[in-house]
Amino acid sequence: MTESSLLIRPFQTEDEDALVALWKMCELTVPWNNPHKDIARKLQVQPELFLVGILDSSLIATVMGGYEGHRGWINYLAVHPDFQGKGYGQEIMNSVETGLREMGCPKINLQIRTGNNKTASFYQKLGFTNDHVVSMGKRLEADHS
Repeated sequence: MTESSLLIRPFQTEDEDALVALWKMCELTVPWNNPHKDIARKLQVQPELFLVGILDSSLIATVMGGYEGHRGWINYLAVHPDFQGKGYGQEIMNSVETGLREMGCPKINLQIRTGNNKTASFYQKLGFTNDHVVSMGKRLEADHS
């Protein structure tokens, strides 16, 4: 369980700087994905599934969910390193899963970078399993930071 109450709410534009700093701290950003562009795009599609966790007025957690009618997706799950292992990741995941479930989503998929065993273990504790598929991507637009 969490140590103290985490306020989970939809992302607000004034959260952007703290959110991007958290993503960088948690090593979720990569040179080929501009986090500010990702935020702007998400605000156009299901912004209600873009959640932040606030503890004592500080943004310490985030998750970006989506549903395209076939599968739900999780991106940018992050918990500030000082607050990891305290239940906040599970708490914000429960919130986004509730939103996806309410939309009729039957299954959630996510991607984990190869070798990120700590994150894989976290998701396994939440009931996720390895689907044994290869993830492929095709860039339609340049998106450098």
